Amino acid sequence: MPALWLCACLALLGLLLAPLAQARLPGPPEGWEGHTRVRDLAAVRASGQLRVLVNQSRNSSGEVRGEPIGVEYRRLRAFEQYLNRGARDGREVRLKLIPLPKEQLLPALLRGEGDLVAPGELLAVRRGQAVSASAPLLARVPLVVVSRQGNRRYATLEQLAGRSLALPAGSAAREALQGFNAGRKTPIVADWLDPSLAVEDVLEMVQAGILPMTAVELPIAERWARVWPKLRIDRHLQLATEGGMHWFVHREAPNLRAGIDRFLREYRAPANQDAAFQRVYRRLYKVHNPLGRVELQRLARVRATLMSHARAADLDWLLLAALAFKESTLNPAARGAGGATGLLQITPAAARSVGVHNHASLDGNVQAGTRYLAMLRRRFFASSQLNERERMAFVLAAYNLGPQRVQSLRAEARRRGLNPNQWFFQVERVAAERHGMGVVSYVNSINKYQLAFARERYRLEP
Repeated sequence: MPALWLCACLALLGLLLAPLAQARLPGPPEGWEGHTRVRDLAAVRASGQLRVLVNQSRNSSGEVRGEPIGVEYRRLRAFEQYLNRGARDGREVRLKLIPLPKEQLLPALLRGEGDLVAPGELLAVRRGQAVSASAPLLARVPLVVVSRQGNRRYATLEQLAGRSLALPAGSAAREALQGFNAGRKTPIVADWLDPSLAVEDVLEMVQAGILPMTAVELPIAERWARVWPKLRIDRHLQLATEGGMHWFVHREAPNLRAGIDRFLREYRAPANQDAAFQRVYRRLYKVHNPLGRVELQRLARVRATLMSHARAADLDWLLLAALAFKESTLNPAARGAGGATGLLQITPAAARSVGVHNHASLDGNVQAGTRYLAMLRRRFFASSQLNERERMAFVLAAYNLGPQRVQSLRAEARRRGLNPNQWFFQVERVAAERHGMGVVSYVNSINKYQLAFARERYRLEP
């Protein structure tokens, strides 16, 4: 009996952890095999390639049609030039960027899957890890509370007791909150969000009023406040002030570490380094709050239709609600480009392709859009290698861009060593480079709306 009980517990634990593990897949196994040896600077030069493990956050390592929007891009490219300027044999070193979830960066470095970690955020090193930090890129970086203009103001952190901070996976606020909450009867609650959301996604949801507040590094908050002016940075509410931003190498690569430190001593960021970032994000569609009074009234009027057709197609009705909010702001009379109409902005041709001819009516429109989503899922994204969150992200991308284009993006991602079965932070990188941020913003917006609705499921469902 004890053995059976232990097996049952382990099985249950595996089921509970599986969704999180799947949602953070680092990439196809073939992209990471064969790298087990720590390489110092001489080995890097001999190979002609510096493998850089970057935080997959768009804030840290995003790129749009050849323009860098990630904070680490220009610095890393400058380091590449620095290495090649000092090459004695004339052999150049090229960077290979490997995007991973923030919490997987140091483990990948220790396994020899990369030579350098450039997180673009605060990253804690556990005691005893064979990791060496560079000279600080920024020293004494405060972790500050960020809210929305017009929200209640708090004078001290103590006033936040019992309230929650929305945090992305891997946030440096974990350790800071643990220290602040130690010994307190009423702690500040960490509201850990879906792993498809990076720090910039959380900030966007805060400025939209979907989430109440978060905690983030001050330089990151200031950067995004330039494109989202509704953000309010409460500089006096600091969870921590001692941490610095660094690059990291393996402890057995002292010459690479020394080269990085020499580079950082002379590096000066260009004054216009955020010009492309601000230009791209200022013209992007910004998410709105789908949970306002008017929005919920509209949702209530179409809820029965959404639930009925979602049930028939084995879809979450809140996904349909999120898609409808993005496409038409839940307005059945909406008309778009190319003949697209109605709640789900389905075109006549797409409706006919799934056997619906009355797509102008509310029921016919939702039926056509739902059938079309189900067809995309069944025909193109039915693989068991996709977890459900990623599967539906690919379906939404195909709804916006076309399934053949999305399959082409997956093929290109595989060729680059990215994970072709993960849209968020992996295939979306190729989409941003090829097509711009339109489809990336589209899928991200719907994902945020669905997550916002899901947080209120108990009061949205009859």
